Amino acid sequence: MSFPCPSIGAALAASLLLCACASAPPSVVPGPVLATPIKPPMFLERPNNGAIYQSTMSANSLFSAERRPQAIGDTLKVDIAESLKASQQQSTDTSRQNNVAVKGPGAGKKSSNLIDSLLNVDASASGSDAFKGKGTTDASTSFNTQLAVTVINVLPNGHLVVAGERNIGLNGGRNTLRFSGTLDPRDILPGNVVNSRDVVNASLETVAQGDVSEAASRTWLQRVLTRSLSIW
Repeated sequence: MSFPCPSIGAALAASLLLCACASAPPSVVPGPVLATPIKPPMFLERPNNGAIYQSTMSANSLFSAERRPQAIGDTLKVDIAESLKASQQQSTDTSRQNNVAVKGPGAGKKSSNLIDSLLNVDASASGSDAFKGKGTTDASTSFNTQLAVTVINVLPNGHLVVAGERNIGLNGGRNTLRFSGTLDPRDILPGNVVNSRDVVNASLETVAQGDVSEAASRTWLQRVLTRSLSIW
């Protein structure tokens, strides 16, 4: 197939390329989701004073063999159990009616004279308008899963900044689950598990990539054409 004008062919090729481009929405979980542990300093001398407690030991290790996350690179599990239900109803019902009547001193008398007609005017007018509207909005969201996260930062007050993601590939598509937030180490339950409701500034998102998600979404050019042309 040949085009009579090279500029027309170039314009069509550019439009096809633009139609194939789909801009991904911005992520609600910015920043890294993984941090490697910091290499501990090497002690040339480790004097043993015979005490049970040593300065290099964690306080929890005195009463339990379970190691609690407290440093960058440590891992824990987040029990994600989020549910949201919202409902909004609004109704409006207004009406108005206006009546106007004008009568002169000699109302009802007919006269051909203009001045007499104005003095003997007998007129009335009425009008009414009404508006009635009603709207209802319902939203319900539920998400339940468990995700392993990594401590990516330790704040000066001892709180832990955690983040993590999980990728699942199936039939050429990929689903990604991301989570981030800040938690208090005292909220960590046995088994190094924390509830998502105890995480501050929690961000959770699921992102899908593949043929199915691309077929269910529109490119930015298609969204523009949808607003301007009815055939799209």
